[in-house]
Amino acid sequence: MKTFDYNQVKNPEYFRDNRLDAHSSHRYYQSLEAMEIEEEDFKYSLNGLWKFHYAKNYRSAIQGFEKEEYCCKAWDDIRVPAHIQMEGYDVPQYANVQYPWEGKEYIVPGQIPEEFNPVASYVKYFEVPENMKGKRIFISFHGAESGLAVWLNGEFVGYSEDSFTPSEFELTPYIKDGKNKLAAQVFKWTSSSWCEDQDFFRFSGLYRDVYLYTIPEVHIADLRVRTYLDDTFAKADLEIKVKASAAGKVRITLSHQEEIVCCQENLLEEDSTFVIKTENPKLWSAEVPNLYDLLLEVMNENGDVVEVVPQKVGFRRFEMKNNLMTLNGKRIVFKGVNRHEFCSATGRHVKKEDVIKDITTMKQNNINAIRTSHYPDETMIYELCDEYGLYMIAENNLESHGSWDAPAVYAGDKSGVVPMDNPKWLAMMLDRVNSMYQRDKNHPSILIWSCGNESYGGKDIYEMSRFYKKEDPTRLVHYEGVFHDRRYNDTSDMESQMYTSVENIKKFLEKDRTKPFICCEYTHAMGNSCGAMHKYTDLTDTEPLYQGGFIWDYIDQSIDKKDRYGKIYQAYGGDFGDHPCDYNFSGNGIVYGKDRNPSPKMQEVKFNYQNITAEVEKDKVTVINKNLFANTNTFDCTVALQKDGKLIKQAVLETNVEPLSKEEYKLPIPVQTLQGEYTITVSFLLKEDTLWAKRGHEVAFGQYIYEVAKEREEHKGEFEVINSDHNFGVKGENFEVMFSYLNGGLVSYRYGGVEMIKAIPKPNFWRTPTDNDEGNLMPMRYAQWKIASMYLSHKKPSDGNYPDSMNPELEITEEYAKITYTYYLPTTPEAYCNLSYKVYGDGYIETELYYEPVKELKDMPEFGVIFKFDADYENVSWYGMGYEETYADRCRGAKLGIYNNKVKDNMAKYLNPQECGNKTGVRWASVTDSKGRGMLFTGNKVEFSALPYTPHEMENARHDFELPQIHYTVVRVSKQQMGVGGDDSWGAKTHKEYLLNTEEPIRFIFGFKGI
Repeated sequence: MKTFDYNQVKNPEYFRDNRLDAHSSHRYYQSLEAMEIEEEDFKYSLNGLWKFHYAKNYRSAIQGFEKEEYCCKAWDDIRVPAHIQMEGYDVPQYANVQYPWEGKEYIVPGQIPEEFNPVASYVKYFEVPENMKGKRIFISFHGAESGLAVWLNGEFVGYSEDSFTPSEFELTPYIKDGKNKLAAQVFKWTSSSWCEDQDFFRFSGLYRDVYLYTIPEVHIADLRVRTYLDDTFAKADLEIKVKASAAGKVRITLSHQEEIVCCQENLLEEDSTFVIKTENPKLWSAEVPNLYDLLLEVMNENGDVVEVVPQKVGFRRFEMKNNLMTLNGKRIVFKGVNRHEFCSATGRHVKKEDVIKDITTMKQNNINAIRTSHYPDETMIYELCDEYGLYMIAENNLESHGSWDAPAVYAGDKSGVVPMDNPKWLAMMLDRVNSMYQRDKNHPSILIWSCGNESYGGKDIYEMSRFYKKEDPTRLVHYEGVFHDRRYNDTSDMESQMYTSVENIKKFLEKDRTKPFICCEYTHAMGNSCGAMHKYTDLTDTEPLYQGGFIWDYIDQSIDKKDRYGKIYQAYGGDFGDHPCDYNFSGNGIVYGKDRNPSPKMQEVKFNYQNITAEVEKDKVTVINKNLFANTNTFDCTVALQKDGKLIKQAVLETNVEPLSKEEYKLPIPVQTLQGEYTITVSFLLKEDTLWAKRGHEVAFGQYIYEVAKEREEHKGEFEVINSDHNFGVKGENFEVMFSYLNGGLVSYRYGGVEMIKAIPKPNFWRTPTDNDEGNLMPMRYAQWKIASMYLSHKKPSDGNYPDSMNPELEITEEYAKITYTYYLPTTPEAYCNLSYKVYGDGYIETELYYEPVKELKDMPEFGVIFKFDADYENVSWYGMGYEETYADRCRGAKLGIYNNKVKDNMAKYLNPQECGNKTGVRWASVTDSKGRGMLFTGNKVEFSALPYTPHEMENARHDFELPQIHYTVVRVSKQQMGVGGDDSWGAKTHKEYLLNTEEPIRFIFGFKGI
């Protein structure tokens, strides 16, 4: 009798033992009626409660627990599917490049940790269902991370590694009548863990479905469907290749929307190939995801139907043509995103409704492609991408980042790189690509197979690529790592790089035009990011060989955790006592981890990825249709005219622009001549409900703004000046203000008898650092501006006992009273700025901030004034760009309009509190209480922010729950703050054109008034 040898877990060449061969993931039913109601009688789920024992290492695990006589009743209960770390055993650990055991145990590739390497022992008792008795019985584990050993009734069944594809075994020889004892052990780290160093939380356990299954007397064990189209795309062959368990017959029906295209009956052998010829097939694409229904009715030799197999088919042709990737003859552009399978409550066990929400959100925001980073996902997402229309790079479970991103390798020693050219890893690598290929080969959404991620290069990965190309000539092969090892450059059909700047992409393609270029990762969306993304998407219009990229990444990897007071917050690396870790570097999503809702960055993504461009002018619009297959007449087009942010006219525009074409149309609204600011918005909307959005959902827009000259607003009214030894006051109808000589600023603004301000407004040069700022050391480089913001003073240090006071300048005219403060900035070298207030008789205060540059002081994060109001002023309205936050380098997706929200709504839920909530292009903004009282700010396209905290309070917090109680509404009005950047989050700086120009004097004017 065969036994399990734990020592083999340390052997890279031991990764499967008695495991069944991989096969297609098709469904099969007993009858057409069962298929209609999705009743899978051939399956019996083992999901639910299992008995469970946790041990920190193999030595501590209970030996012999798998034996029938061993009683597990006293063991804990655990849910399956689930990660044990999400069920209270061990802790989640987040690590990016570094291996999770580094610094705890020294091991070399292939070895495994001995002292801490959790072992999860599971037991499930079951009886064979009546409908399965007397038949061959199998078991399928859809996901076991990372090594799985299985016993039934005390006998060793088999072993498997590969955390992300099914592990299946036949149980028939071990089954008995009555109660059966199924035992499994899952080892957190095996030798294959050197190949599973993905940028994610390190979990273990049975985290995907587990079920028994049986097969009928004649069974389709494996199914492969392929479509071949001629050069005109008018004729197609559907090739159906079947491996059957026994000979029989098969009735094949192909239909589209209930219209039968073909129906034929054939003899079925153990290996059979059938071809269906069609004319004028409706082609599959992400834009128009036409799917055909293939139905295989399997019959035994007596002609009885014993199995029904449905399979979706998408007719499409994806190929390399003239060094370009083409789909159905058209150059494709990937407007993609990388996606980890993740849920804040359950880790990598993700429910179907969450996957549907992800895909729906992607489609609503013009994302057309997914890279399954960096492992095969649960099968359902591929099916949904077929149905909803998303292109896929299906990535193999391989990443060995920590084995080569190390000093020794950079010094030339590549002996520890996994898998590289090492033959002992090759069989495991080929097994993994085969498992993914066999499972997922029938999905039209998959255009590209990927060998893996960030595993350097070498012969082993080259052999993986050769496997794909041999098995599947209908798809291309991707691997980014050849960038580091050009010996096997043919591993990848396309040049794929990560985080390469637009300028460097251009330089590369100037020298090498042998392959198309994609960014398999770009626009690192960590925290407040995605600045200057448009430079990449614009490049797809001007450089044919650049065919798009995949944002890193889709969802924040954060975990629900309770703080000391029982309130759930979003936790990240280090919050679980998990070391080594990489803290909040998992927070790179364009949707939030907690609720999967879009973060403010998505507004920009949607615009940059839209397939229709509307170049609007005063009286016309040029419509550029970037769709490959859809005419603009499949969308409604509306034209809206606003005056000073208010809608005054709306009309319909009929368009008929063929794919990859453009047309000019006269706008159905007249050019305006009355004074005011006018906004013309041309929108393209869904004409009908779809799977992913309702009719009227906007898929694209363009906007044009023009102004008919306005007269300058006058601020009239009588006022009184009270100038005393210590204060300077101004009174008028319904307002009074006071400036302090002693305290150096505006200390009181009363309007309607109500005090409005809670602190002296001060010049501000600082923002809460973003994750990108932290990565490029902005806080260190610009630290003097933080000090200047916190400690500036109207007094200057002196050599004597007391500081020198810098008295303000006064100017009083019939029209206004003006006071100007000079502030000393504690920088090196020292600098100054002036802040003046010009008070008018109606209570309006024109404010001017002026800075004379000091050569040695370079870029500053922000230039503006900060105010504090009572937290009762919780309502925000603004006429500017919106609806989401915008920045100098992330505002193309915004529209000019009037918007309203609450102050708290402007706190984006980034994992690490950081700069957020900014609004650009603001003409006016207000903060008010429930009675409508508050302050109105005006300016010429200023930037505005209203948050519950100061930048310094936010900077001191690493989680939301660390922020103080809310006492104030903090308003910042600025000329500009620097852009957020986003080329990467570990060094890339904000692009120069989105920085403040500190080489010339900076003057900023805005106004405010009580309401």
